[in-house]
Amino acid sequence: MYDQRLFLQTLSRFVEVLPARYDLDAVLADLTENVTAVLGLCGSGVTMASDGRLRYVAKATRASAELERDHAKLHPCPCRDAYATGEVVRVTGLCEESTRWPEFAATAARVSVAGIAAIPMRLDNKVIGALILYSTEPRQWSDGAIAVARVMADLATSYAVNASKLRQQEQLSEQLQEALDSRVVIEQAKGITAYQCEVTIDQAYQRMRTHARNNHASLRKVAEAIVGVGLHV
Repeated sequence: MYDQRLFLQTLSRFVEVLPARYDLDAVLADLTENVTAVLGLCGSGVTMASDGRLRYVAKATRASAELERDHAKLHPCPCRDAYATGEVVRVTGLCEESTRWPEFAATAARVSVAGIAAIPMRLDNKVIGALILYSTEPRQWSDGAIAVARVMADLATSYAVNASKLRQQEQLSEQLQEALDSRVVIEQAKGITAYQCEVTIDQAYQRMRTHARNNHASLRKVAEAIVGVGLHV
């Protein structure tokens, strides 16, 4: 079972936040707390793939922090299975799976986690991470609970993808602005050099390039020195 009212409130709030600027780690941390409340769990977490390795980016509860160490040590665990196969992993009782995930099951028992489910986070045909659900009691993960978790996993994926696109756009804007700034100062320096040396604009540009090459400096640095401190080339 799950708290339907809280689930709908959570969906509404997170959908409103998605188009806005946000801190991804903070949003995912908030999302895991809401998943925990909606499904009546002892905790939940989000892992994301980076260079082929999974790492926690958000977690709710001390149990998640303890179990994170097993991820870092690359021990087999339900989350890795969900990431590798792209399939939901449902574990009613971890004590019954000690041979499948020995280190993880031992850690889970130590922090009083009995049931676990791992839902892959999908982007088209690619799995980019997983949403993990923790229960202190053995739990039969119902189709309804897993359906709710899938929606939350899709939300987490949307936030991650949107944040990545925003970073790419910002980087592109910065690169374009830097290129524009460079062009402006270089054009100014060409005009100053052409006037000072009584040469053409093309000849002034060649002088600047030669000076930059001989002094192992960038053309922009040379131009800034010409404009800013009166460098003669």
